[in-house]
Order: sequence, then structure tokens, then C-alpha cells
Amino acid sequence: MMLDVRGLSVVFTDRGEPFTAVDNFSLRMDRGEIVGIVGESGSGKSMTAHALMGLIRRSEVAVSGQALFEGADLLALSREELRRYQGRDLSIIFQEPMTSLNPTMRIGRQVEESLRIHERLSAGERRARALEAMALAGLPDPEGLYRQWPHQLSGGMRQRVMIAAALVLRPRLLIADEPTTALDVTIQAQILDTLRDINRKEGTAILFISHDLGVVKALCRRVVVMKQGKIVESGPVDEVFRHPKEDYTKLLIASRPGRKKLKGGGTDG
Repeated sequence: MMLDVRGLSVVFTDRGEPFTAVDNFSLRMDRGEIVGIVGESGSGKSMTAHALMGLIRRSEVAVSGQALFEGADLLALSREELRRYQGRDLSIIFQEPMTSLNPTMRIGRQVEESLRIHERLSAGERRARALEAMALAGLPDPEGLYRQWPHQLSGGMRQRVMIAAALVLRPRLLIADEPTTALDVTIQAQILDTLRDINRKEGTAILFISHDLGVVKALCRRVVVMKQGKIVESGPVDEVFRHPKEDYTKLLIASRPGRKKLKGGGTDG
């Protein structure tokens, strides 16, 4: 068992009133597994990811429960202790790479950033590792892209740069938070292929968060359905999609737009 989340809750206080963004979330993941979390905007899926990555300011929000990553409780670690895991063992890809990438820093430098923090390597060794991660992320001509700026790349290419930056330390768990939302269907399918290849070649476990059930069905083996901070249903992807038990899951499936061809997953219906 690689990840064992038990009763994770995230509670904000707004004008003196508590608001529960995540309510008693539990999930177990094995090494190399791909699991999806789906739900509408505001369902708590991204907040769950941010809590696991330690990206929520604990002074402003009450985070409770356990998140055991190979035995270490991520929710109980100090910020300094958590930094040892962030990037090295756990990495995250966000939805919009243009807001995550530094526009004043060249691509290669940004891919190398985690190496500067966690590894004692020469400039040549960092460069070699960055180029390797860029190739793994499906970026063509890594040598040429290494010196380019974010504004010179397309949206799909920038997302691949974010994937490369997340992979450069070869994490055991990759959290992908709506990584294909801003991309067209063709580029979306290519990104899914890239994540599949990473999972197969590196054995990286992936927690894939999306509101798009078709994308989750094409990539994931298991799925968790969230509504208003709570898990309403979970199980193998095919079983949940073909025989949903909860009305909310049925509504999500019924409300999907027309079936789209997704590479590697047939139609999304």
C-alpha cells in the first residue's frame, strides 16, 4: 500500500461560520495504480489534492484525518519535513501551466528547479536529467526547447513542460489536477497517452482529478465520485460507468456531452 488516506477533512471558517470543503475522504492506492477523482466544480476534488500536497495554509484552515504515504502521515508533518516529500516523492501538475510557469525563466531552468532544491548535482548533470524528463514527457527536441521561454510554446507544450518538471525527480505519486481541461481534444488525448506511458515505464502512481468523466474513463482503473466534499460512490471505472448506484453518478454520466473518441479508450460512453 503506497497511499492510505483516512477520514481527511478540510474546514474553512468564513465570517465566523465553518464551511466543510472536504468531508471524511478516504482512499487507498497501490504502487503504480491510476485512480481518478471526478465531480462538479466545488465538489472538493482539487481541495483534496492540495491537502495531500500540503498546499493549504493550516493557520487558516482546519485539516484533519490521516494521509499515510508509505507509512508517513503527510498531514502530521511539519512544513520542513513535508518539503522533503514534495517534488521528490509527490508531485502535482496544475490545470493552467501559463500561470504555474515563470514567464521570466527559460524552460530548462524551470524543469531543473526541483533538482536544485533536492539534489547536489553539477550544472551538466541537472541539464541531462532535465532533458531526460522532457523526453519522457513527450516534448519534441528537448535540446531546442531547453533555451526557450514559456510564451514561445503552445498550451499543450507548456503542459508537457509542467509534466517534465513534475517528473524530473521521478516521484512515486503524481497528482494531476485537471491537467487537460484547457486543451483541445487532440492534445488532450496526447497528454493522456503521455501519462499512460509514464505509468507504464516508470511505475508512477497517478491520482487524476477531473470533471470530465470521459477522460477519467480513458485513463483510470478506479474512480471516486465526489459531491459537496463527500465521496458518494467509488469502484472500478467500468463498473461505476456501466452500473452506477447513486443518483448523482447517474446524473453526471447522463449530462456528459456527446461521446468523443479518446485515444486508447474507445468512445467515452
